[in-house]
Amino acid sequence: MLFEVERTTVLGQPALRVRGELDLATAPQLSEAVASLLSQQPRSVVVDLTETAFLDSSGARQLVLLARSAEAAGVALQVVCPRDNRPVRLVVDLLDLRALVPIVESAGLIEGEVRP
Repeated sequence: MLFEVERTTVLGQPALRVRGELDLATAPQLSEAVASLLSQQPRSVVVDLTETAFLDSSGARQLVLLARSAEAAGVALQVVCPRDNRPVRLVVDLLDLRALVPIVESAGLIEGEVRP
């Protein structure tokens, strides 16, 4: 399956839209996109997993590293992962990623001004 990380905005905030399978082979691409975005020192970042078809442990690890990097940079992070994206939510829920990564159900639940 094709993998893509698209820079966009969600509710006026810088965002990365992840499409395809986030796994061992593609996690480095997300890492590069995140590093590039964080280098611009935004106040907040949204990572949208709505169109992500698959998430393995490498992808989950990348999300944790992203959360840590954002926190260290003083950047508020929100990860959008709808409950109806069952393949991705299964991994998120089984690994209890919500304890380490700020996850919301939809872009509509993102605060207008996200704060760390």
